[in-house]
Amino acid sequence: MKINLKAKMVHEVVLILGGNQGDRKKLLDNAKAAIGRLGKLVKESRIFTTEAWGGVAKEAFLNQALILETELGPLRFLKHLQQIEKNMGRKRQIRWGDRTMDIDILFWDDVVIDLPELKIPHPEMANRRFVLEPLMDIVPELVHPVFGKTIHQLLEECPDTSKVSIFPESA
Repeated sequence: MKINLKAKMVHEVVLILGGNQGDRKKLLDNAKAAIGRLGKLVKESRIFTTEAWGGVAKEAFLNQALILETELGPLRFLKHLQQIEKNMGRKRQIRWGDRTMDIDILFWDDVVIDLPELKIPHPEMANRRFVLEPLMDIVPELVHPVFGKTIHQLLEECPDTSKVSIFPESA
């Protein structure tokens, strides 16, 4: 499937970062610095402490949303993110398991991308409080291009009841 990016030179990308192993705050900071080398960091949410999601991981996560402007295309950008995760010790062994760093692309401009290796908007974001709470911090009125609802509306309707709170060092 061909991706129509409207011949834009600079793309606005919304990401969610998270991890629950090691020095979580330091790993978030390191990931943010590495991501910043892929473009211009425009905005960042506070950091949130979130319950492990999916019934596999054991420890609480730290999560943060970022907005970045980049000139890279989506697949090339994804490859860079996967390399950052790998460099930070990410091992893809157990789905929803413990991890040092997970970086997901939530939105790419206002387009929908449906490829085997990349689906944007992220298909499960509306069901995950640990994604929506950080997004509320920076883009509450952003409209999901598939659901036609704002982040605020998605959070109000979110079926996930897991605990999400502001990380004390981020308040």
